Amino acid sequence: MSGEIVEKLKEASTDLLMMSESDYPFEVVQWEGAAPATQEKILQLTGSQNLPVEVVELDYLFRNCAFEQEWHNELQKKDVKRFQTLMQTLKDNLSDISVYRVGQINIDAYIIGQTQNGDLAGVVTKLVET
Repeated sequence: MSGEIVEKLKEASTDLLMMSESDYPFEVVQWEGAAPATQEKILQLTGSQNLPVEVVELDYLFRNCAFEQEWHNELQKKDVKRFQTLMQTLKDNLSDISVYRVGQINIDAYIIGQTQNGDLAGVVTKLVET
């Protein structure tokens, strides 16, 4: 079951770039039997123990890319639907989704949820915020 989810997430995130001060692709991540997710567990699984972490909602993370904005250029407007598809794919296949923003300035954003069989899965991207 988790293998299918990984494939669906790969398909939904391929060639999609997360907008911040730099644009970064998404990578699919999965940890078997690791659920439920906690801040401590995410830091441990990602080897980021000494970094600050902030938890935000999925809609908040994608507020500028999954919802059309007046300032979007044509490419960004086209990507809005792709971001909506990625969000829907995450919501359809994972429960208890949270976004873990790890670090400062160069931030790793882990969008992680729980699969039906107790794995943690999702996607990770980078954000640059100075």
